Amino acid sequence: MIYIEQLLTSFIAAAAFGIIFNAPKRSLIKCGVVGMFGWIIYIILVMYEYDTILATLVASFVVAVISQIFAKVYKAPVIIFSVAGVIPLVPGGIAYDAMRNFVENDYNAAINLAAKAFMISGSIAVGLIFSEVINQIIRNAKLNPKAKL
Repeated sequence: MIYIEQLLTSFIAAAAFGIIFNAPKRSLIKCGVVGMFGWIIYIILVMYEYDTILATLVASFVVAVISQIFAKVYKAPVIIFSVAGVIPLVPGGIAYDAMRNFVENDYNAAINLAAKAFMISGSIAVGLIFSEVINQIIRNAKLNPKAKL
């Protein structure tokens, strides 16, 4: 039951951000699907007690791969799917808690939370970039099969 709730809320969050991001109406469902897949990968890894930073890295990589596939299949820019897809992974709650602790003068907790939010945000960026690098390597290998990597 928890998986269904997680799937539904992550789908709604990603699709709703697609609306805010002015994504084409025909791609809103696809934006929701990308976000849903990324979030469920994250939830599964966290439930199996993987570190949240690693789980976010893997989930953002999956989001980027699915976004690239959808972009090719539906002839749309990758950014439409990837930006909406990473929204469920963004550590907004952790960043809020960090700021709240700064205001309450609990600097130790605030710095710990801020560092965690920063590392999670960085892992989102690294996952997206890593997927794009692999995509470029594969694309170049297909265009020039005799070139050495």
